[in-house]
Amino acid sequence: MKNNIKHMKKILGITVLAAFIGGAAAIGGYKLFERNQTGNTISEKQNLYFANNPLKVTSAGATDFTQAAAAVAPGVVHIKTTYAASGGSQGSSSPFDMMEDFFGGGGRQMQRQPRAASGSGVIISQDGYIVTNNHVVENAEKVEVVLTDRRKVEAKVIGRDPNTDLALIKVNATDLPVVKMGNSDNVQVGEWVLAVGFPLDLQTTVTAGIVSAKNRSIGIIGREQQGNEITEEEYREYQRTGKRPERPANTSIESFIQTDAAINPGNSGGALVNANGELVGINSAIASQSGYNQGYGFAIPVNLARKIVDDFMKYGSVKRGYIGVNFIPLSADEKPKGVNTAEVSGLYVNDVVAGGGAAAAGIKSGDIIKKVDGLVINDSPDLQERIGRLNPGDKVKLGVLRDGSLKDITVTLKGEASVGLTANNAASKTAEVSKLGATFTPATPAQKSKLGINSGVVVTSVTTGKAFDNIGVEKGLIITKVNGQPVNSVADVQKALPQTRNGMVYMSGVTGQGAFNFSFPAQ
Repeated sequence: MKNNIKHMKKILGITVLAAFIGGAAAIGGYKLFERNQTGNTISEKQNLYFANNPLKVTSAGATDFTQAAAAVAPGVVHIKTTYAASGGSQGSSSPFDMMEDFFGGGGRQMQRQPRAASGSGVIISQDGYIVTNNHVVENAEKVEVVLTDRRKVEAKVIGRDPNTDLALIKVNATDLPVVKMGNSDNVQVGEWVLAVGFPLDLQTTVTAGIVSAKNRSIGIIGREQQGNEITEEEYREYQRTGKRPERPANTSIESFIQTDAAINPGNSGGALVNANGELVGINSAIASQSGYNQGYGFAIPVNLARKIVDDFMKYGSVKRGYIGVNFIPLSADEKPKGVNTAEVSGLYVNDVVAGGGAAAAGIKSGDIIKKVDGLVINDSPDLQERIGRLNPGDKVKLGVLRDGSLKDITVTLKGEASVGLTANNAASKTAEVSKLGATFTPATPAQKSKLGINSGVVVTSVTTGKAFDNIGVEKGLIITKVNGQPVNSVADVQKALPQTRNGMVYMSGVTGQGAFNFSFPAQ
């Protein structure tokens, strides 16, 4: 009997100990899980959030978007920006007062009062990270976010990327509603989508349409960079001399999702979601003759946005990998001289950057890039978006057509230094002219050839409240003459500025719309 009691006590002790250990392990596991709730990347934050908060939306093939709208609308916010006051006459117009390609920027009309503009943003984590467009927050002195519960909170800009027109901002708030990121690779032409944002300063607005096209390039981002595509004149010179044209690498990425969902000024930075309530794009631009919706809206694919915001969170800047080639997109149109191929699709490699990833992998001039990681490439946006998601050191498999046969070549992407984009290089070519409140870089041969000019410097940035900003000069304008003197460098601009007449500075400029002259008082 005593032995039985001892045995029972022993079993009870073991059971209690096991229960204690199990409880401690559970508590420890929970605490570990709790500590990891913040996550290191947006993908981790989203996975943790939606593991506990599954998205209860079903599309079921019906054209009823009430569930998707209800799931997404709380996570789309109104962004209001304030800019420094600038001089000039109240209400006067500017020769540069053209329709903006991007919406939400507010224009550059001359005003004495601080200027304000608005756009939209998408909450992508509970702890306050919000993705929006670069042009919504660029140069803003103050960024304010209006949440769907009408709270107003000031936001900090974590990072901006003009090359993709994306920005990441953060507010000090918790337990925010989150919009689930989907997979933009799965988006199909003809699929229903919703655009959610704050158009025309209205409250949360949801519009519906379909995906009209994918991988669209409309020439909005990085107009001062005319791309990798070498002109016929440059290619002939390269063949004659063997010297590669000196030009800044094309770092802008345009591979938009096109939709006919109604998008208007103020939607910029808002959400494009599928019928399951998943974020597939960040609304960015419209093509319109009036400045308002005409059925052509464009959104940045969310798979690209995910890489950009994760880089901002990890490094504070975007880390890009480069193949290291210059190319000409092929089409059925007449091909430039020197391009001898019957192919009508793909990217014709007309130059390989020395020391770049492509050169190390054995890619040669005359090769035609037909695939990236097994996916068919028809035009430059296809390549740009795929490579834009990758980092230096990543490997990419290119399907290359050479001598009539297709072969796979694996390229290890290299960083900015491999394509001449080091900080020192950029500083030597781009400089500020403080009197004008702007920075300039020499126009490339491709830009001059395309616009039919012999001289020019590109305006690469404009400082709010300074001379160029006051008269409405915008980034991307090419200045060809200052006070009658042709300019090809920052030094030329500085040398010509003092040569004023009647206390006025006279300049000639050119855009894609044509050439014009303008003047303003010397400071």
